[in-house]
Amino acid sequence: MKKLFLSLCILAIGIASFAQAEKTNGTIYINHPYIDAVNKSVASYMSQNVAVWRTLYADTAKFSITGIAKSFSIQEQEKYFGLDFKYFTNITMKPYGYPDYLHYEKDNGMVVQSWWIWSGKSKKTGKEVKILFVMFDDFNSAGKIVSESSFGDFTEQLAEEGIQQ
Repeated sequence: MKKLFLSLCILAIGIASFAQAEKTNGTIYINHPYIDAVNKSVASYMSQNVAVWRTLYADTAKFSITGIAKSFSIQEQEKYFGLDFKYFTNITMKPYGYPDYLHYEKDNGMVVQSWWIWSGKSKKTGKEVKILFVMFDDFNSAGKIVSESSFGDFTEQLAEEGIQQ
């Protein structure tokens, strides 16, 4: 009897230890002004309008891209703004799926996650380069982008542009 009671107690403690109540950590939006800001950033890149693009980012914004070891400041990124168009023609950047705005309760995190297909034709080789990537844009309380991280295989694009990885 003692063994049965002890076994039931251990089982009850085990179940209680692993049973967790559901808890949310924020809200996901399919429509939000921060999503509009990311779309406006992409549109200004496509039209090569650095003045509009610059208004969407904080002065302290940082940029990171898979395949490049260091991150860039807003001033450095501005210098590279039109670089793709120097090495590629027929550049397109199309959404893949739809973006989400993630507003986290913890630390008031504000992130837009968006998926894109970038493509362009190399001016050197004539080869079509296509890149599927995800981009994360973090926002501050003023509604400006403070961090933009792009994750994908940019190997061919960076090689065409002569950027060391």
